[in-house]
Amino acid sequence: MQKKFDILVVDDVSENIKIAIGILKNENYNFSYALSGKSAIEILKTKRFDLILLDVMMPEIDGFTLCKMIKKTPALKEIPIIFVTAVADIKYMQEGFKLGAVDYVTKPYHSIELRARVANHLELYRYRKELSCHNKELVRDMQHERDQHLAQLELAQKEIIYILSEIMASDSGETAEHVKRVANISKELAQLEGHLTYEEIHTIYLAAPLHDIGKVVIDNSILHKNAKLTEEEFQVMKKHPDYALNILSKSKSELIKAAAVIAHEHHENWDGSGYPKGLKGEDIHIYGRIVAIADVLDALTHKRSYKEQWSFEKAARYILDLSGTKFDPNLVKVFEENLEVFKEIVEKE
Repeated sequence: MQKKFDILVVDDVSENIKIAIGILKNENYNFSYALSGKSAIEILKTKRFDLILLDVMMPEIDGFTLCKMIKKTPALKEIPIIFVTAVADIKYMQEGFKLGAVDYVTKPYHSIELRARVANHLELYRYRKELSCHNKELVRDMQHERDQHLAQLELAQKEIIYILSEIMASDSGETAEHVKRVANISKELAQLEGHLTYEEIHTIYLAAPLHDIGKVVIDNSILHKNAKLTEEEFQVMKKHPDYALNILSKSKSELIKAAAVIAHEHHENWDGSGYPKGLKGEDIHIYGRIVAIADVLDALTHKRSYKEQWSFEKAARYILDLSGTKFDPNLVKVFEENLEVFKEIVEKE
């Protein structure tokens, strides 16, 4: 069943309204009318129309003024307006089209002309609405497909990160649980820091496990040594952030780029005494500053081949004592205010 069209006829002369409706009378048209611009405004507040037949010359609010008001109202501006006038003047027509009218008819009405113009513009309006609706559905479908693709891509990236981090952990003598705890500590610290967006916090959580990926290039005799490294060996070990940057920086993925930043900067110190670049203060990316604390906290509170496990309290004191030298003092303050939260993470089996 064909949808009926709603038409509003606005004219200050009731006889003109009767004539227009009489000419246009059609089973597919529903008519409303207004005898003034003010009455039309009241009607338009509660009802929507598919076309407005609008007289130009009216007292108080003329047709041009009413048209301006309609076109400035988002909910009404797409309604096609056909101006009606007894003055067939080119200036009137130009002004009407400038204001957004779709057509012009003159009085007295020519029946065939009025029916044809109204029918044509109603069909055009219907097609525009259908096209707009179709476009919205298409955009929604594309957005849904894009969101699904991004979700799958993120899942794949996450799996790749954990596979690589577990390979790295097993090869370096650390445990796979270490990289997961570092991710959880980093995420918690990032949330408590208070200035990072949800996306940034999520990025840190996913990227943190690759903080030591550069160690895969370091010789096992150094990685698995059960004693303190010599100065020469330590200089070799200090190259792993640069190795990580070389491995990760070629990726176009924003997540992998974030992992590259973390891996390259998590050994930088707040006072500029760290490596590999000797960056200082806020020149060190916030991701690197967060993971620096997370990495040290977890490393100290768990047994390694070259050291015994520290208590959480001893490790926490170490971090607090190095506030402003090794670690970002603002992040250390956040850490200090939430010690029990971090203790639960590092002691969780």
